[in-house]
Formats: sequence, structure tokens, C-alpha cells
Amino acid sequence: MDRYIGRELTLPFLFGVGAFSSIGISVGALFELIRRVTDSGLSIWLALRIFVLKLPEFIVLAFPMSMLLATMMTYSRLSGDSELVALRGCGVSVRRIIAPAVVLSFLVTGLTFAFNELITPATNYQAAVTLERALNSERPPFQERNIFYQEFQSAADDPEEDELKRLFYARRFDGDTMYGLTVLDFSQQGLSQVVSAGSATWDFGKNTWSFYDGTIYAVSQDGSFRHIVRFDNQEMQLPRAPLDLASRTKDDSEMNIAEASRHLREVVRKSGDDRKIRTWEIRIQQKYALPFVCVVFGLVGASVGVRPQRTSRATSFGISLVIIFGYYLSAFISNALGEVGFLSPFMAAWLPTLMGLVAGILLVIKASR
Repeated sequence: MDRYIGRELTLPFLFGVGAFSSIGISVGALFELIRRVTDSGLSIWLALRIFVLKLPEFIVLAFPMSMLLATMMTYSRLSGDSELVALRGCGVSVRRIIAPAVVLSFLVTGLTFAFNELITPATNYQAAVTLERALNSERPPFQERNIFYQEFQSAADDPEEDELKRLFYARRFDGDTMYGLTVLDFSQQGLSQVVSAGSATWDFGKNTWSFYDGTIYAVSQDGSFRHIVRFDNQEMQLPRAPLDLASRTKDDSEMNIAEASRHLREVVRKSGDDRKIRTWEIRIQQKYALPFVCVVFGLVGASVGVRPQRTSRATSFGISLVIIFGYYLSAFISNALGEVGFLSPFMAAWLPTLMGLVAGILLVIKASR
């Protein structure tokens, strides 16, 4: 029975992956690439390459929807042909009948997680870089001038509030070396140190900055210089964030969980922007939550499909679209509530999935009676 239901689920699932991926990439990428070819002179070969690189993003988005479509179509067909009646007449429970769908949904959940971690971020990044180089070939992929970075820390008199810890300014950047640097250190009470240097590079082996041809001014509390130290080469324990800011910054769709967590810890948190911090925390939680939508849709689709009524494939497809729209609408609202601070980042990412999971379990219990 398990192998039979598994085979019945496979074809609609593959059909769903093809259908939803085609719709998604047409709306999300294909029309834009055609506009770039006609308006901006993007070559067809580069457009095709970007199209292929964008495919994994839309395939992974299609997995949960395909799971819903496959379970609804398969169990509706089995119910319509009275095969479920025969199975239940033999003493097979509804929970046992939908077990293959649950197992398949967990397998697709693992596949979705693997795509999101190993394939999609890398291909999205390559697609973005390829498009940027094609359209802005004369502009380097980094910020050339006026790199400005602010680092914050908890205020000494109120841990709930932030205050400026350090100001980092570089006049110019050539992709490897920054020139004309000034660093103001407020980590003690008031301005405690000023560092001026002709150039600086990031040492990837030591995770430190190497400053060259500079001067360190130690500032006393009354604003006068306590002492002045000149140096030819000095290692500085400063954050890497200015380099990340000057280099091309990946967005959250181009990072896996480890990269996004590092970016949140080393760059976003030190900016002191609470809304931006919440947004990144939500994005990271969504990377965990999204794959489990496959389980939700698998449960909901199977429990709706096993109802004793005849449902055509077109009707199943229509019901699937309504459920998908309802889920993503709730996810959009939950995300918005999280970004304004009404929900915690964890709840903003997981609430639609948890609600769907509860709904799926209740539907299974109802179908089992």
C-alpha cells in the first residue's frame, strides 16, 4: 500500500514542481530579463545564464506548494475511485493511509533545507553578480569612496539604550586597501583615542586590521592629548564590518544560515538599527521555518483529500491555490508584525507554520472519526 500511494504521489508532485516553478520564475525573473534584453542591451546568452541560476530559488519555493497539490490530487482520486473505502473496509485507519504523504513531506522538507543551504544562496549570488557586471561593467563591485561605519555599544547609564562606541572613516577603497583613515574611539567615557593612518588592509589570517603610516592620539578627559604615538605598521583589533560595508554586500537570499548569522552578529547588530536587526533575525528564523511548510501542506492536503467526496483535479488545483494564498497572506502579515516589533522574530517566522500545523492535525483528527 505504501509503495502504491507513494507512486501515486510522485507524478502530481513533479507536475506541481514544474507548474509552480514555471509560474514563479516567469513572474519573478523571466519578464524582468526580457525587459533587460530589450531595454538595457543584456545579451541573450547572459540572460539565459541568469535564468538558469535563478531556477533553484523558484524550484525550492515550489516544493511546499507541490506537496499540497500532490496530496490533494492523489487522495481525492483515491477517494473518488472508492479505493479509500476499500482500504478502510479492510481495517486500515485514515492515519495509516496518509502516513506515506507524511513521510514524503518530511523527505521534501529535508530536500528544501538542503537547497536553501547549499544551492540557492550561491546561485542567487552568482545571478546578481552576473547581472551587475553585465549592466554596470564600468563600475567596480565595491564602494570606492567615503566608507563610513558607526559601531554602537550599550549605554553606561542605561543598558537598554545604545551609544556610539566607534566611528570609522576611510576616504578611498580600491578593493583591497583603504586609504585616508580616521578612527574615533568612544569606548571609554567620551573620546579616548583618535587613530589616523595613510592606509589599512584586513588580514584574513589574523582577523585584524593592519594600519600603515599613522598616528595614535590618546585623549584625556579634558580633551587634551595625553601622548602621541607614530607608527609605520600597527595591528588594530577593530571589527571587519567596514570591509564588508565597502565590499558588495549580499542580501539575505544570497546567504545561508551561517553566513546570515555572522552578518547579523558582526555588522547589523553593531549598527544599532533596531528595525534592521529585527528584520535580519526574522529572515534567519524563516530559513529554518520555510522547509517545514512542506509538512504542513502535506498534512492539510492529505486530510482534505481523504474526505469521502468526488473532487476533480481542477477543483483540487483551485483549492490548493486558495490554501497557498491564505498561508502566504498570513506569513506576510506575521512578517510585518515582526518587523514593527509586535511579534518576536521567532514568532513572526514560525507562527504561520505552527498555525498550519495545528490546523493540519485537527483536520486529520476530524477525518479519522
